[in-house]
Amino acid sequence: MIRIVATTPFPDQKPGTSGLRKTVPVFAQPHYAENFIQSVFDVVDDKAGATLVIGGDGRFLNRTVIQTAIRMAAAATFGRVIIGQGGILSTPAASHLIRKRGAIGGLILSASHNPGGPDGDFGIKYNIANGGPAPEGVTDAIFARTKTIDRWLAEDTPDIDLDTVGEIAVGGMPVEIVDPVADYAALMENLFDFTAIRAAGLTMAFDAMHAVTGPYATEILERRLGFAPGTVRNGMPLEDFGGHHPDPNLVHAHELHTTMMAPDAPDFGAASDGDGDRNLIIGRGIFITPSDSLAMLAANAHLAPGYAAGLKGIARSMPTSAAADRVATAMGIPAYETPTGWKFFGNLLDAGRATLCGEESAGTGSDHVREKDGLWAVLLWLNILAVRGESAAQIARDHWARFGRNYYARHDYEGVASAGADALMAALRARLETLPGTRFGDLVVAAADDFAYADPVDGSTSLRQGVRVLFEGGSRVVFRLSGTGTQGATLRVYLERYEAAAIDGDTTAMLADIVAAAEAIAGIAAHTGRTAPDVVT
Repeated sequence: MIRIVATTPFPDQKPGTSGLRKTVPVFAQPHYAENFIQSVFDVVDDKAGATLVIGGDGRFLNRTVIQTAIRMAAAATFGRVIIGQGGILSTPAASHLIRKRGAIGGLILSASHNPGGPDGDFGIKYNIANGGPAPEGVTDAIFARTKTIDRWLAEDTPDIDLDTVGEIAVGGMPVEIVDPVADYAALMENLFDFTAIRAAGLTMAFDAMHAVTGPYATEILERRLGFAPGTVRNGMPLEDFGGHHPDPNLVHAHELHTTMMAPDAPDFGAASDGDGDRNLIIGRGIFITPSDSLAMLAANAHLAPGYAAGLKGIARSMPTSAAADRVATAMGIPAYETPTGWKFFGNLLDAGRATLCGEESAGTGSDHVREKDGLWAVLLWLNILAVRGESAAQIARDHWARFGRNYYARHDYEGVASAGADALMAALRARLETLPGTRFGDLVVAAADDFAYADPVDGSTSLRQGVRVLFEGGSRVVFRLSGTGTQGATLRVYLERYEAAAIDGDTTAMLADIVAAAEAIAGIAAHTGRTAPDVVT
């Protein structure tokens, strides 16, 4: 029997760049998750009889919302729901499963790299049939529906067993519980030369951060590739990520960084985030920034079987450094600069215009799925290390010697008062026309704009995607408000300096004048009350 439950709209259910993210107490309000899920289902066309994928990263509230979503999917006339065992599906694995099973789309329950637990964060994202995040047209329609919704529907049935692989009916709709790792692991084995990686005798440390990638990394790295037991650290997914912040950066993965900087470090170190779509790459004695990692992977991807035919193009988000552009130029292939948000890469991948994509926020991926993929990036690095027979440090130095080095850092000011952050961005936009020609120390502004993107595939436009200040010689600073936080505003300041020959400098020292210029241009301290960033990556 279908229950029809009266409800009223919530005013704060506008999806951001990666779905709707709020704190657990917000999502735990009566009707809150149901309103958003029903709004998604009301917007999805042709759902009757279609297949829907549901999975999440195992964080607190994951199982509860999955049970609700199953009952609501049955009431919405979906023909089948596929769920990862235990409610677990990494974001890239969910994307692959949507594509492999011909699903109409999927609900991914995650707040990605945000902390979890009863006082942490939760999120719901809808991915479409290509396996990628819903485009703005769909998310705008979902938001519009959340503002008028007056009821939600669900089958009046008890919770089901999520932990046993098999099939059960809910209101006549089959619900299929599947091994969350098997299909994804098979895809990785098709893309990469597992034989070469096994034969290379490499040692490594992988920090799964008590998040979703643990089971995937254990199966692939330890069982299929033969790395020593214990290679995967913090491999058990926990609802609160062990009380830690599952963001693979040098602040939250400091123990891994310490391990990799020691004299007896393994050959290679890596980490992934809450939902498995981000990566941290550290060689023995060297941290590889996400921007550099994208460029180095692009330059060497042909060494892996899945990319032996070469790349069709490379795409990067606007805040990501221009290092990958230099690789594309050398290869004679297109380079695309898009707004932040993986959904912008989807059109390029579907149209066959790009093969590799990446964001400075530690997300890298390819056309094998329509999401960024943390473990995929780790495996491509391992494939390259095995074939080249060189260390990550050697590969990085060879790359910089050939292409030059883009010194790069991101400064995050988290939980800033929204009024101050908005005022900062408004003041920046008001100065754009007068900034060119202005000198800040030895830096001279060559151009300044508010980045806008015209999609070369569907012709859509995205405005006001971040303020860019470009200096003579290839350096720049970018200011942008993030859409992935749950409280206040997060101001991100991206700093970049290009050097064709000086490749051995200290990043902090090389960027010091850019940092000073950013403060002089934007008045960060005056607008935010902060004299230093909360996180530097």
